[in-house]
Amino acid sequence: MIDYFASHSTEIARLTGEHLLLVAVALSISVLLGIPLGILCSRHRRIGGIVLRITDVIQTIPSLALFGFLIPIPFIGGIGARTAIVALTLYSLLPIVRNTMLGIDGVDPAVREAATALGMTSSQRLRLVELPLAVPSMIGGIRIGAVLAIGVATIAAAVGGGGLGTLIFRGVAMVDTRLILAGALPAALLAVAADVLLSALERSLARRRGEIRA
Repeated sequence: MIDYFASHSTEIARLTGEHLLLVAVALSISVLLGIPLGILCSRHRRIGGIVLRITDVIQTIPSLALFGFLIPIPFIGGIGARTAIVALTLYSLLPIVRNTMLGIDGVDPAVREAATALGMTSSQRLRLVELPLAVPSMIGGIRIGAVLAIGVATIAAAVGGGGLGTLIFRGVAMVDTRLILAGALPAALLAVAADVLLSALERSLARRRGEIRA
């Protein structure tokens, strides 16, 4: 197995890069969409309930089925990385939206009252007080979204999206355990690394928030 990794290191590195690119692009879009949606959910409960229900339903759809649903859709579907990025973005939305909403809702009411007493408007209070205090929770949502995206991205090869799933599917077709592990092990390591790094950042920000409150 070690010899196989050494002799195919260039291909594995290239597919790992493709995998990371898919996840990075999709996660960036999810953050850009998810944080405003999370703010909307915290401000307007009725609309927020609808948004959370939609994102929840999307995440219950099996990943391969979601890819299948997206392929026939004009502009965002088809075979290739574009469909994979759309699917990964949709899968990553729920934890980011939910944690953003929970982070804002979890701000101490006394802190809100103090900000209002200082003459802050609702938008100023959100920007200067609530969002900074909600950052640890938001990072937690991004962490969950990243781990989900890394895992689901292995299915992207089924629609020509590339990534480490290419090796896994090829290995299954050829009944070659080395090929399967060559794709599965780097994907698992990426997920663990993302979880560890973002968890450390989340804890660090939470400690800093606690010190500020103290």
